[in-house]
Amino acid sequence: MESTQIISAFVTLFVVIDPVGLAPLFIALTRGMTPQRRRRIGWRALAIAAALMTLFGLAGEAILTGIGISLSAFRIAGGLLLFLTALDMLFERRTERREGQARDDDDDPSVFPLATPLLAGPGALATMILLVGQDASPAHTLMIHGVMLAVLGIAAALFAIAGPIAHVLGRTGTMVVTRLFGMLLAALSIQFVIDGLKGSGLV
Repeated sequence: MESTQIISAFVTLFVVIDPVGLAPLFIALTRGMTPQRRRRIGWRALAIAAALMTLFGLAGEAILTGIGISLSAFRIAGGLLLFLTALDMLFERRTERREGQARDDDDDPSVFPLATPLLAGPGALATMILLVGQDASPAHTLMIHGVMLAVLGIAAALFAIAGPIAHVLGRTGTMVVTRLFGMLLAALSIQFVIDGLKGSGLV
C-alpha cells in the first residue's frame, strides 16, 4: 500500500470529521456532567460512529441505492437535524433542562448529535463510501478503515482532555463557547443543506 494513499485518506477523513473542532462541541454538549459520565458518553459516541462508518464503508452505497436515497438527500437530512441541535445550544435550552430537572439517562448526546451527525455525519459517511470505492481490493478497504479508526483515536484523545479544558474555562467561559459553537453549528448545518441541494441539481 502506497504511503501517499494512506496520507491522502488520513487528511481527507481528518478534515471531514474535524476532531479538533469537535472537542469544544463535546465540552458544550456535556457541560455540567460528571467526568465519569462525560467519558461514557464520549466512548459510546466514538464506538457508534466507528460502527456507522464501517457499515457505510463496506455497504453504504448499496444501502442508500437499495432504499432509494441519494447522498444529496442524506446531506440535507443531516443538516436539518444538526440545525435543531444548534438552536438548543444558542438559546441554552439544554442547560435549562439540565438545571430545571433531575438528570437522567435520557439527556444523552452520545448517539445524537455526537455520534451522528457530528462524528459520522453525511460528509464522513459519504467520504467512506467514496474512499473505499476507489479500489475494490481487500487491502485498500482495510487501509481506509484503519485510517478512519486512527482519526477517531485522535478525537478520543481530545475528548479525554475535555474535562480539564472545561475546568479552565469555567461556567462563564463554557457558556460563551456553547453560544459560539452553536452559531458555527448552525452555519455548518446550512452548508450541509446547501451541498445537498447542489448535489441534487435543485440549486
